[in-house]
Amino acid sequence: MKRITIFIFLTFSLNAQYHYEISKITPQIQKRMIEGNSYHKGCPVSLNDLRYLKMTYTNFIGQDATGELIVHKEVADDVVEIFKALYEQRYPIRQMRLVSDFGGNDWLSIEADNTSAFNCRNATGSKTWSRHAYGKAIDLNPLENPYISSSGRISHKASLKFRIRKHRLNIPQDRAVLLQNDRATQLFKQHGWRWGGEFRGEKDYQHFAK
Repeated sequence: MKRITIFIFLTFSLNAQYHYEISKITPQIQKRMIEGNSYHKGCPVSLNDLRYLKMTYTNFIGQDATGELIVHKEVADDVVEIFKALYEQRYPIRQMRLVSDFGGNDWLSIEADNTSAFNCRNATGSKTWSRHAYGKAIDLNPLENPYISSSGRISHKASLKFRIRKHRLNIPQDRAVLLQNDRATQLFKQHGWRWGGEFRGEKDYQHFAK
C-alpha cells in the first residue's frame, strides 16, 4: 500500500502543468477592486490599462494552487512568463490574492504573507504614487522578504527572524527567502525588473518593479 501511494504522488507531480489566463478587468473584478479599496477615483492608471491574471503556483505544502494578480497590460505577458519559470523551479508561494481581499490594506496583505501586485497607494513613507499604483510592481512572499527601513526597523514581527538573509533549512519558508544570486531573483532581473533588495539604505526584499 505504501509503494502505491508514493507512485501516485510522483505521477501527479510529474504531470502537473502550469496554466494561466490574462483578461481585461470585467465588471465583477472592477466591483471587487472598488469595494475592496484597491481602486478609486484619482488613480494614476485606468482600468482599461490593467489586466487580471490567474496563474498556477506551488504553495507552501507543495501543492498546485491558482493565484490571481492585477498588473499593467504592458507587463502582463512578462509576469505570466516569470511565474511559469517560478512554478517550474518549484519556488514556493504562500498565497496569491488580490489586495482587494484585504480591503486594500497593504499591512493586512503582508501579515497574511500574500503575494500581490496592483494597489492604488503611495510608496512607503512617500506622498508619490507607488509602482504598485501603476500595476508595475509585485511583492513576493512579504513576510520572508521584509521591508527593512534605513534605520534597520522591521514592522512585522513574523519577519524578524528573516533579518539575517541566508538559506538555512530545506523548508518552504526558507526556500521562499530571496537572495541576490537566487534563481527566482535573477529571473525577475533578467526580464528587466528592479529588485528592492538592491536598494541603497532601505531594503525591500519582497519588491520587484518594472
